[in-house]
Amino acid sequence: MKQRISDLKTISENQRDLLTLIRQNQPIRRSSLTERTNLTQQSVYRIVSSLEDLGLITSAPGEASGPGKPSPLISLVDRACFGLGILVNTDSVVISVVGMNCEPLASCHCDIDVSKRGPALDAIKREVTALLATNDIPESALCGIGFTLPGFFVESHAQMNAPELLSDWSLVDFRPEIQDRFDLPVTLENSANARAIGEILGPIGKRYRDFIYLGFDYGFGGSVVIDGRLHAGRAGNAGEFSAIWVGDEIERRPALGLLLKHLKTYGVHLSGIEQLRRDFDPSWPGLESWIDQTMPHLNRLIFGVTGIIDPEAIVFGGQIAPELAQMLMDRVEFPQEFRYGRPPPLPDLVLGSTIDTPAANGVAQLPLKQLYFR
Repeated sequence: MKQRISDLKTISENQRDLLTLIRQNQPIRRSSLTERTNLTQQSVYRIVSSLEDLGLITSAPGEASGPGKPSPLISLVDRACFGLGILVNTDSVVISVVGMNCEPLASCHCDIDVSKRGPALDAIKREVTALLATNDIPESALCGIGFTLPGFFVESHAQMNAPELLSDWSLVDFRPEIQDRFDLPVTLENSANARAIGEILGPIGKRYRDFIYLGFDYGFGGSVVIDGRLHAGRAGNAGEFSAIWVGDEIERRPALGLLLKHLKTYGVHLSGIEQLRRDFDPSWPGLESWIDQTMPHLNRLIFGVTGIIDPEAIVFGGQIAPELAQMLMDRVEFPQEFRYGRPPPLPDLVLGSTIDTPAANGVAQLPLKQLYFR
């Protein structure tokens, strides 16, 4: 690989700590960085100077709040470095570019035939090149690629078992094929975890430290976030919630692929999950009967993870239409009978904030997080 920005900037643990604090609180006074760490004032001054020399942060004069020289305000330089995220859905591709603020700067939804991996990757490469050019983002400033698709890992973060419509992406380590095309390091993640990462670094993560993420996609999965960190488990499959259903229950789990089949029997023909989300109509015939047969199983899952994890929130996300997500949230029923009439604290039910820009945003943050943040 040719030399890139990520090769030139080796970040120490103390630099990583300060960058994380700055990202979460910017603009932040330099004096506040000392107060929030175990570092001395001299150490903070030295580390801040080194990060400015690397072009990762910038300082501005602070407002006087008392006697003495005001402490400067520190912020990240958003366009100092970029992460590229690629989501392959069963019927579409989403590409996202985020800057150091871990917020999307450019994105696009692409109608690409993903049934064959090689031609699909070639088409994705062309779309990425066009997106970067349109938004004046130099390819040399990319620090890595986060790549995601639905499914679960069968070999630790190397091979995935994806839905049947993505069979050509299943049970094979395709990361070298991506690296050959982009000349960048590649991190693979499943789409539910990628979306949860996006939530951790977004408004939901700032409000809730512990939450369960429910990923409503062609299939159904999710993620577990504890103390502000994704809990991936041994093989990266923590949150594979569909495992709780067996036998006939599998056909009544809240998977959007099953909703497509159900609606078709009522004469509602949709091309895929993307059209289901984009053109959602709560008056579709068959929708209410699908919700009625699905909710007992979704309720059992929600109450189960509430008892096991004790989360602050349960986030409804994935490719689900926001209006459909709200319909499901409105019908969640927790048990009403408890000893002495006192229930335990129950989680908030929350609509995912990345719902309109699926997992590509979250996975685009992975290269930046691995290089620069906690």
